[in-house]
Amino acid sequence: MAMKDTNDEKPQDGNDSEDNFGLPDLEYKPLDRSEESPTENKPTEPTTYTSAYKVPEEKSNAPLIIGVIIGLVIVLAASLIYYYVIRPQQAEKARIEQERIKKEQAKKEAEAAEKDRLAEEERIRQEAEAAAAKAKENPPVGAIETLTARTGRYYVVISSAVDGDLSMDYAKKLSAKGVSTKLIPPFGKWKYNRLAVADHPDFASAQADADAKKGEFGADLWVIKY
Repeated sequence: MAMKDTNDEKPQDGNDSEDNFGLPDLEYKPLDRSEESPTENKPTEPTTYTSAYKVPEEKSNAPLIIGVIIGLVIVLAASLIYYYVIRPQQAEKARIEQERIKKEQAKKEAEAAEKDRLAEEERIRQEAEAAAAKAKENPPVGAIETLTARTGRYYVVISSAVDGDLSMDYAKKLSAKGVSTKLIPPFGKWKYNRLAVADHPDFASAQADADAKKGEFGADLWVIKY
């Protein structure tokens, strides 16, 4: 058996080396830029980074505005109700109460005035009764005056007589009743004694007094000037 020459095991290529550690030889080719992947020529897209932090969204002011508007509407409605419903009702109640108080006060004043009037009437009545009782016990005496000279006044005459004593007797009767009289002696062409119950400075007032006394002394009263 022929032995293989060990020299045939050595590499013939100058590129062979013992440094390849027995690995197969690789064929190297220069890199051709034209053969690069088309994607390598595309522009690099920006990288989007996802962050765990989320930006808070801005809240809308619509609910707040609506709430403010509703509040204003409520306040306005309450104001209108107060000024046009509640306040007029309160004013009407106050007016009715004032009228009631005034009526009660007027009623009390009227009752007090009526009470005072009745008390005054009772006082006057009692005084009149006391005066009448006193006059009955001690009747007043009317004055009898005999005129001796003319006075120029107007007299209310109730009687006349030729006899002066008759006129005096009548005067005494009236005096006992508290009536004062004046005896007028005869004068002029008449010879009569006249009995007068009043005198006045003028004819009109004397005549008015005579008309008023007709119910007490009769219808035969007249006026003379003496």
